Amino acid sequence: MDIRAAIAAERRELADLLDTLTPAQWDAPSLCAGWRVREVAAHMSLGFRRPLRTLAVELLKARGSLDRMTDRCARQDAALTPAALAAALRDHAHHPWTPPVGGLAAALGHDVVHGLDIAVPLGLDRRVPEDRLRVLLDGLTPRGTKFFGADLDGVALHADDLDWSYGTGTALRGAAQDLLLVAFGRKLPPGRLHGAPQARFAAT
Repeated sequence: MDIRAAIAAERRELADLLDTLTPAQWDAPSLCAGWRVREVAAHMSLGFRRPLRTLAVELLKARGSLDRMTDRCARQDAALTPAALAAALRDHAHHPWTPPVGGLAAALGHDVVHGLDIAVPLGLDRRVPEDRLRVLLDGLTPRGTKFFGADLDGVALHADDLDWSYGTGTALRGAAQDLLLVAFGRKLPPGRLHGAPQARFAAT
């Protein structure tokens, strides 16, 4: 598939979704711990809106911690208007930004996962197209899941809606995009996952 085209489509679709949100939804919690929807939206467009030199300064302020830097920037930029945050995604649909590692597939994963970080807790019926999911699901590795804080030891992920599984152990079942979130270290609302290990991956 054309990953660049998939990234552009994902960003435009997420911008359209953001345009539908109410003020209360913008201030609702996301799946990213400590961030509301507006912080996630601000983070998603960080690489488009801030020049590399200013990000380097922010990284120095954060004493070299990428996590501290991105958290500070997201909280600062969350003050932008909802219209501006949505437009930042739409207007930069074809921006060549990629994360520090992982290339285009990682950029697609960044957009897909953070889009679901917004949609899932709001109860929105956001369905990621199968071809985009396949790129991300087929790219999962033990090193990558551990990087994102997912504890999948002894757990096998089995999608209910796709012919896909990952890992060995006790089966954890759910929609493929929900299992993708699990692999990226997210805790999901109750009822989205099934199987003996489900409580381990449920939000409290």
